[in-house]
Formats: sequence, C-alpha cells, structure tokens
Amino acid sequence: PCRSVLTVACEQTEVLLFDPISSKHIKTLSEAHEDCVNNIRFLDNRLFATCSDDTTIALWDLRKLNTKVCTLHGHTSWVKNIEYDTNTRLLVTSGFDGNVIIWDTNRCTEDGCPHKKFFHTRFLMRMRLTPDCSKMLISTSSGYLLILHDLDLNKSLEVGSYPILRARRTTSSSDIISSGSSGPRAVGSPCHQNDSGPLSEKHMSRSSQREGGSPRNSLEVLTPEVPGERDRGNCITSLQLHPKGWATLLRCSSNTDDQEWTCVYEFQEGAPVRPVSPRCSLRLTHCIEEANVGRGYIKELCFSPDGRMISSPHGFGIRLLGFDARCSELVDCLPKEASPLKEIRSLYSHNDVVLTTKFSPTHCQIASGCLSGRVSLYQPKF
Repeated sequence: PCRSVLTVACEQTEVLLFDPISSKHIKTLSEAHEDCVNNIRFLDNRLFATCSDDTTIALWDLRKLNTKVCTLHGHTSWVKNIEYDTNTRLLVTSGFDGNVIIWDTNRCTEDGCPHKKFFHTRFLMRMRLTPDCSKMLISTSSGYLLILHDLDLNKSLEVGSYPILRARRTTSSSDIISSGSSGPRAVGSPCHQNDSGPLSEKHMSRSSQREGGSPRNSLEVLTPEVPGERDRGNCITSLQLHPKGWATLLRCSSNTDDQEWTCVYEFQEGAPVRPVSPRCSLRLTHCIEEANVGRGYIKELCFSPDGRMISSPHGFGIRLLGFDARCSELVDCLPKEASPLKEIRSLYSHNDVVLTTKFSPTHCQIASGCLSGRVSLYQPKF
C-alpha cells in the first residue's frame, strides 16, 4: 500500500520482492509454498498473504521474512484469490474447490486463524469485494457472474438460506427497460458442457426483492453480455473492481478459446425498472477484443488507482485503455450503447505471453509479468 515493495507470485513455489523505484531485487522466498503461488494481498504496510495450489494461505511479515507468520488450512483445492476487509480485519479467500472462506485475522496465532466457509458455488474462478465491501462478486468458468448484495461477512451462507433476486442477462442500455427473460441463460464450459448453472430458476421469486434495495446477502445471478458471444458460452477468467466502486472489469474467453474480450460493466443500483422485469445490476458500457495469444492461461488486468485507465495484457505486452481518448472519468463519458475502449498506448518489452499487470497504488508506474518469468516496470518520461 505504501508502494515501497513490489511482490511477485511465481509458478514454482517462489515469491519475489523488488524495490519498485530502483528495480532492485530485494529477496526471494524460494519455498514460500509447496506448489505454484497464485496471488498476493497486502493487509497493511507490513503484513501480506499469499495463496497457492498447495491449498494453503500463508501470512508474512516484511520485517521477518525468514519464516511465515502462520499457514492457513481450510481449502481442498487450488487457492486462487485473496481479498481483505480492512474494517473487520477479515481475510476472504476463494479456490477451485468452489468455496469462499472467511479468516479472522484478529485472532491469529502461529497455528492459524479461526475460519468458516462463507459461500459455495460450482466452477468458481475469481472472487472480489467492492471497495466499500458492500458487495461480493464471483465469476465462474460457465459464464455466470454472481453478486451478493448488502454483504454481511459474519454470516455463513448455505444453499437456500439467502434471498435470491430475479436475475437476467446483462444487455446494452436500450434493452434494460424490456422485460427480457425471467432467469439466467444456461451456459456450458469446455469442461462442463452439461452445467445448467449454479442455481435453479425455481428459486427466483419476486418475494425475495425489497423495495429500493436488497436484503442482506441477497444473491443475483447474471450472464454478462460479451460482444460476439450472444449465441456461445464464455468463461469469465479475470474479475476486477473499479477503485471507486462504479464498475466491474471482466476478461472473458469463448468456450472454444478462440476469442478474448475485455468488458466494462457499470453498476446500476436499486430495484428493477419495472416490477415485472428481472433485476439487472450491471450494464455493458465499454469493450474491446484482445489478442488471442497464450490460450488456456488467465490474463489478469487492472484499473489505474484513479479508475481512468485499464492496463490489459495483450500478447507479449500490455495495452493502456481509456473510456475515451482523453482518459476521462467513467461517469463523465457513459455511452448510451456499449462503445469500444480506446487504446491510449501499447507497451511491448516481453519475449513471452504477458499474464499479469498492475499499477502502483501511489506512484506513476506500471508492472507486468510474463509466462517466462520476466517482470517489467514502466514509468512515463516527462
């Protein structure tokens, strides 16, 4: 958070630490985990968490990197995502076992932290919390996007124990006022062609809605519109949130893995436009087709700290994308129909497929990492 250290999760059990200003290598945690390290999340300026395909999460202290603070056991498959609620000091993780688990770091010991399973869904890919932690978004390999509204992390959710909002496929603004379908479209995936979705339509009733808002932990199920994918399923591989909570950013790939798209969806608050119409909390505002390079690998994209730009892996480099050519705020240039993202700049310095990119939270700097292990740092010249 204070931009003094850049941490890098590596495929072969390692975590690398760099000084982002001088680009000097600080330290290598050579056996941080027993399998691939997937994600890193700072809890504050000294504590950070790592997750791995070895099914564990580890807590680390920058002041003492020779040993872990503790190791957290609870997932039964690869752990792919870490979120953190700074208000409650609760760590939230998700994995390919379909579980979202809550860890109470207020009561952390050398043996771990108290934890509980919060939510479960099939084919879970990524999980994110909005900046104010009022919503949880979950993407799946079957093309569904799940939104838990008015989030309460202290309550565990079992199937059928939470209100389910009538959901629909997201559309462009001209279609929002139409009644549409009464439930999510069934979408298959390369490995799960018979998947009929995480929930049955029979659970979706009008009584689960409340006027002007949603009950605590109410669930909305959406199949986001992806350009060119109207008649084909897609997999939502990467999921990010706008730093001001205005929108969500998705990287989607087709079931046949021959197309990739970056899409921006604006949050629409409140009840359905008409009582008879299904709820739809997202509207597609911007999109762009990506280079279909490195099939099967997930590319993690991100917003800039002010939310005006998107950095997106593109082949052997990254593209800086804006909502318009002037890099205006999203709220200042919302189109009536979905519009193309504008390419501001392309940066190519890798000799392999770029898988991840990240803006510094406080400095005018971007980092990118590729499949062969090279990390590149970019800083504009004034």
